[in-house]
Amino acid sequence: MLILAMESSAKPVSVAVYDANDNAPALYLTPGSYGKLLGQYFQNNGFSHSRTLMSMADSLLHNLGLKPADIDLIAVASGPGSFTGVRIGVSAAKGLAWGLNIPVCGVSTLEAMAYQTQVSDVIICPVMDARREQVYNALFQWQDGAVVRLCDDRALSIEDLASDLRTYDSPCLLVGDGVAVCKENEAFSDCDAAPELMRYQTAYGVAIAAMNAEKISAAELEPCYLRPSQAERERANR
Repeated sequence: MLILAMESSAKPVSVAVYDANDNAPALYLTPGSYGKLLGQYFQNNGFSHSRTLMSMADSLLHNLGLKPADIDLIAVASGPGSFTGVRIGVSAAKGLAWGLNIPVCGVSTLEAMAYQTQVSDVIICPVMDARREQVYNALFQWQDGAVVRLCDDRALSIEDLASDLRTYDSPCLLVGDGVAVCKENEAFSDCDAAPELMRYQTAYGVAIAAMNAEKISAAELEPCYLRPSQAERERANR
């Protein structure tokens, strides 16, 4: 099964093609044991995702000698994240899946980051800068070769996140574009930050997360924003 995965939930944007093992069990030991990353393109230069995402996907497929018709599943980070970025990614995934008549899979941006870390014996703490002194966050841990979710995706203050982390005995690994925001706070001084190459969300993580996620039709795919947009908040305050 060939998966075309897309990640556009924050400033970085990436696409990947993953060759998944159709005979893999429901829970997987390590990514390499149930498939192979065929290729990935990644950019973090601030260009509009509406300009780059589809052109990156087209170029990657072309350079791998593949056609859109060869793809069996579209996977996308469906949020949380930038409202515009998530909307672009979900719209692209819906359009491709609809046109190719194949299923689509929307996965949590935060869970996808946990899958790409592959670090055991730590609390994996994805953090995305949500502005207004908040971060998007969830907590995960690798247990017996599988990613285990410790809490739901949420938007919370940096102080509340620091307080929650103090309830765990394991060390913490920060990943995501919110690492810099957290590291400005002394409450996170004991937390390690993932190396830059594994810090940002990627389409590779989306593809891995999709292996354990529900496959749905294009019509069923919806973004997950966690909180109202700025325009919705301003309208509610009027």
